[in-house]
Amino acid sequence: MVRNTPNNRALFLNREESWLKFNWRVLEEACDLANPLLERVKFLAITASNLDEFFEIRVGGLLQQLEDGQNSTTADGLSMAEERELINHATHKFVEEQYSCWNEHLRPALAEQKIRVLGIDELDEQALAFVDDYCERELDPLLTPVTVDPAHPFPRVINKALCVALLLRRRRRSSLTYTGVITVPRALPRLIPLPSRGTTDFIFLADLVVSYAARMYKGYDIVSSAAFRVTRNSNLYLQEEESRNLLESVRAELHNRRKGDAVRMEIESSADPEIIERLRTVFELDRWQIFPVNGPVNLSRLFNVYEGTNRPDLKFQPFAPRELRLTAKSRDLFEELRRHDVLLHHPFDSYDAVISFIQSAAEDDNVLSIKQTLYRTSEHSLIVPALIAAAPQKEVTAVVELKARFDEASNIRWARSMEDAGVQVFHGLVGLKTHCKLSLLVRRDPDGVARRYAHLGTGNYNAATARIYTDLSLLTADHEITAAVHDVFSFLTAYAEHSHYEPLMVAPLDLAEKCIALIEREADHAQQGSRARIVAKMNSLMDRDIIQALYRASQAGVEIDLLVRGICTLRPGIRGFSDRIRVRSIVGRFLEHSRIFCFENGGVPEVFVGSADWMPRNLHERVEVLFPVKDPLLRDRIIHEILAVYLADNMKARLLQPDGRYLRPWQSPKGRSKKPPRGPAAFSAQEFLIGLAGGKSSPDQIPEPVAKQPARIAVRKE
Repeated sequence: MVRNTPNNRALFLNREESWLKFNWRVLEEACDLANPLLERVKFLAITASNLDEFFEIRVGGLLQQLEDGQNSTTADGLSMAEERELINHATHKFVEEQYSCWNEHLRPALAEQKIRVLGIDELDEQALAFVDDYCERELDPLLTPVTVDPAHPFPRVINKALCVALLLRRRRRSSLTYTGVITVPRALPRLIPLPSRGTTDFIFLADLVVSYAARMYKGYDIVSSAAFRVTRNSNLYLQEEESRNLLESVRAELHNRRKGDAVRMEIESSADPEIIERLRTVFELDRWQIFPVNGPVNLSRLFNVYEGTNRPDLKFQPFAPRELRLTAKSRDLFEELRRHDVLLHHPFDSYDAVISFIQSAAEDDNVLSIKQTLYRTSEHSLIVPALIAAAPQKEVTAVVELKARFDEASNIRWARSMEDAGVQVFHGLVGLKTHCKLSLLVRRDPDGVARRYAHLGTGNYNAATARIYTDLSLLTADHEITAAVHDVFSFLTAYAEHSHYEPLMVAPLDLAEKCIALIEREADHAQQGSRARIVAKMNSLMDRDIIQALYRASQAGVEIDLLVRGICTLRPGIRGFSDRIRVRSIVGRFLEHSRIFCFENGGVPEVFVGSADWMPRNLHERVEVLFPVKDPLLRDRIIHEILAVYLADNMKARLLQPDGRYLRPWQSPKGRSKKPPRGPAAFSAQEFLIGLAGGKSSPDQIPEPVAKQPARIAVRKE
C-alpha cells in the first residue's frame, strides 16, 4: 500500500484537463516566434483538429453517459457533472486563445510575408471577377438553398460539415422571418487560392457561400447570415458479440457516426442571436456547447495555407534520414539479421528498411509465409499491395483492426482488397482492439533451415506518418522473440492462449502485471542500496495501478524520469510521496510516439519497447506487445543516444508541476521570469537527432549532468 496517501484530488490529475493542457502546449508552438511562420500556422491547425476529436470522442462519450443517468466519480474526485463544467470553462478559454493567435499574430505575420487570407470586402477587381466566375461555375451547381417551413424540414447536417445559416424575410410578407440553411458538399475545397500578382492569396469558401447566398434566395431579404459547423458524437457503439460480420457492422456504424448527436456548434461571432438560438434548438444543445468564433469556423483548414504556399524559407528545413547500410559481410537484409538485430529510430532513420523488409519477403521465393498486423496504414500504402502481390505464391495472413478510430473506412477498403486477392484477413478478437505492430516472415535460408524473421515496432505501418512521428523499429531473427511473435499471431487468429509469451509482454494477458513487477523490482533494489532508476517514455500515463506502483517506488528511493507527451494523471513532486518523480512533455516538429521503458535493475539495465502506453485501454482493452531489446549495443543506443537526449531537452520540453501546470525548464514555479537558454546552452532533442542523422551532431554534445552516464553511440565492429 502507498503510505501517507492523500485524497484522490491530490493523488491524481484530471484526465480531460491534462489532455487539454497538451493541446495548449501545441498552441504554444503556434505562438512561438522561434518556429518558422508556416509551421506555426500548421501547429494552430493541429490544435483545431485535436479539439475536434476531443469533442467527438471524449465530450461525446461524457454527455452520452450523463444522458444515460451515469454520474460516477473520476479518478481525481470529480463528478461527471463537475467534469463537464471543467471542460466548459477550459475549452471556451482555449478557443479564445486560438483565434487570438490567428487574428493578432499569425494572420498579420503572413500578410507581412505577402501571404494573405482575405475577406470579400478585401478583394480587388481581378479577384472579384475570379470569385464571381467560381461561384457560377463551381458553387451554383452543387449548392441547394433550403428555407425551413412545414413543407421543408431542416436539412440533415453531417458531422463537421460547413454550413451557412440565414435569417430571411420575404419581401411580400416582411413581418415574418424564416431560417435558411445551405449545406456545403465536402467535394468543394474549404480554402480557395485567388489569382494575384506578387502575393499568395486565399479566401475561405464560407465567405463565398455567404456572399453568393443573395442570388440563391431571390424574393427574400437576408437579414443576417453566418457560417456554422456542428461536431457530433463519433464514438462507435458496436455489439460485437451479437455481430455475425464485424466488417459490415463497422461499416454500418460509420454511416451512423455522421449523424450522431450534436456535441458542439461553432458559429461566426457576428451571427444574429436569433440565428444562434434557432440552431441551438434544432441541434438540442446547451448554451455552453455554442462556440462563437472571431474568424473561420474551422481553423484546421489552415493546413491548406501551409500546403498551398510554396515558401520553403517559412517551413522547417528538410533533412535526409539515415538509410540502413548492410555490413560488408551481408549480401541481403536477411543475412544481416542472422548476424545481429537492427534498431531503427524514425524519422531520423529511414522507414524504407521496414517497407523493404515486407516487399522483399513478398518477392522472395524462399519466403514461405507472411503474417502482418495493420492498425493505421496510409491511403497509398506500399505494404498492402506487397501482401496482395504475395498472396498467390505464399501463405499470407493479415490481422486488420477495423475499429482504428477515424481510419475505419480505409481499413475496410484494404481488408476487402486483400480478401479478394487471397490474403487470409482476420479482424482480431471480440472486444479487443489489435494495436500491436508486428510482421512475421518464415523463410527457407540457403542452409536449408526455415527461420522466422520479425519486425516489431511502436508505430503504425504507415510511411507517411513515419516521416513526422518518432517511433522505434526492431528487425530481428532472434529465435525466442520470433517464436513468441508467432504465438501472438495464434492468439489473434484463433484466441489460442499459451502459458506465456516470454520474452514478450502481451496485453491484456500479462503486460500490466509484468510492468508493475518491474517497477516493484526497482523499489526492492533501492531499498537494498542497489542502483535503481526508471526512465519511461510514452504518449499517455493514466493507469491507476501503474501510477500507484510508481508512487511506491518513489517512496522507496527510486529515481523516476517520465517522458509523457500527452495525458498524465500522475501528480509528481509531492514531498515525501512522489518527490523523486519528474515528468516532462516534449512537443516539437515531430509527434513523439515511441514507447520505451528502461529499468536500471541494479546496474544491469533492461529496456523494453512496444506499442502500449500505460493507460487502462492499452493494458486491458487492446492486444499490445512490449518486447525486450536484447542486443547490448542496441540497448546502449536507446539509453545513451535516445533517452538521454530527450531528458536533456531544454527548448521543447515542459515540466509537469505538482499543481498540474506545465512550465518550460527555465520558468520558475513561483512565476519569476527567466530568459530561455541561448547558443550552446540551448538544446532541442529533435534538432540534435536530426543533426546526428546527418552527421552534424555528436553524442558528446549531450549535456553531461542530465545524461548521468557518458554518452555514446553503439558501434558494431565486424
